[in-house]
Amino acid sequence: MHPFLFFPSQKKTFSQSAMKNWITVQEYESPCGVLLLGTMGGKLCLCNWTESRCRIKVEDRVARLLQAEYRLGSDDTLTMAVRQLDEYFAGRRQVFDLPLLPVGTEFQLSVWRELLNIPYGGICTYTVQAERLAMPRAIRAVAAANGQNALSIFIPCHRVIGRNGRLTGYAGGLEAKHFLLELEAVYAPQVRALNTGAAF
Repeated sequence: MHPFLFFPSQKKTFSQSAMKNWITVQEYESPCGVLLLGTMGGKLCLCNWTESRCRIKVEDRVARLLQAEYRLGSDDTLTMAVRQLDEYFAGRRQVFDLPLLPVGTEFQLSVWRELLNIPYGGICTYTVQAERLAMPRAIRAVAAANGQNALSIFIPCHRVIGRNGRLTGYAGGLEAKHFLLELEAVYAPQVRALNTGAAF
């Protein structure tokens, strides 16, 4: 269970009023690349690699589905996201507990939900991910949905690898993917100990 998450349905997303909505954004410099963080309505809707070749496509889709425009700024949710990312990269956090607002098709949402079941320090192949979704023949569609994830790290698509353990495409680049997997491999036992009890 992930009680802090809110996954809007496609129907609800498109039934919003015509009033202008704003996605408040700021950049975050991680040890393996710059991320653009975005929030709307107190929920994180964007954590996107700025050097990704799919950046514009992903950010345009998020804005379109939320019927919103981007503006630079800060708010409590962004502050919380920055703090939790700092803790993650320092090896002190394995679970994010701020509210998320992923937007996409019902199929994409189901794929992203499944990503949340891959634990910190764990990995999964695209084949296994498709099987867990009861769609064993939809490996390419599942991989494509992973590639459209607008909440990198918070929804951990970096933990999905190719057959035989090969690192495959990642929005932040293969170097960033390798960095994240190595980071989690190093800190997994220590972070689990830190998160025991009333850590959150």
